[in-house]
Amino acid sequence: MANPTAAKRPEWKARYVSQVRSLAELAEPLRRQASHVDLDGADRWVALSDGGTGLEDFLRANFPRVEAVILDFYHVAEYVAKLSRVLHPGDADADTHWREATCEELKTSGGRVVLDTLRSLDVTGRGGAESVRAEVMTYFTNQAHRMDYPHDLAQGWQIGSGPVESACKTVIGERMKGGGMRWGEDGADAMSHLRALFCSSDNQWAAFWSKN
Repeated sequence: MANPTAAKRPEWKARYVSQVRSLAELAEPLRRQASHVDLDGADRWVALSDGGTGLEDFLRANFPRVEAVILDFYHVAEYVAKLSRVLHPGDADADTHWREATCEELKTSGGRVVLDTLRSLDVTGRGGAESVRAEVMTYFTNQAHRMDYPHDLAQGWQIGSGPVESACKTVIGERMKGGGMRWGEDGADAMSHLRALFCSSDNQWAAFWSKN
């Protein structure tokens, strides 16, 4: 059920940055795009990423007004699903029920509460469950500060990076992973830039060619 008190999300628009470079080299083009859309004029800055090493520090260093770096909900849900499978081997209904209930608890109570739930699980005699639980608990321990989903949803903020995951397929995959295609680094980098322009909102493709 929709939360009637949640803030309304703005219309979704996307500007893509794509290149064959290191994370550090991505900083300048990201800041440039932020300037083009007048990010400084925004009242609040919020970032969303997966749990990749260094991403939160990178975002906070380059966008110092960011007040929250939200952890993509669906990456967290994959960890929940992995644990659920070993807790309920051969019982699809129980697997589905526990996974859905735990994901709902994430949305309504947040990552720290779910971490307490994981600690309290009795995994005695469940083959392989203890090691998987330890892995999932480590992930939650490291990332729980980015799983304040009740607050994020109440603000109307996006908690899933689905549009970004989709863009990996539409911006890059559809053009560069066709049958028989082979790319060198320079060619892949150049095409990545062009695809980012072509697929971005606000007619970025035409704007680029009007200046070049």
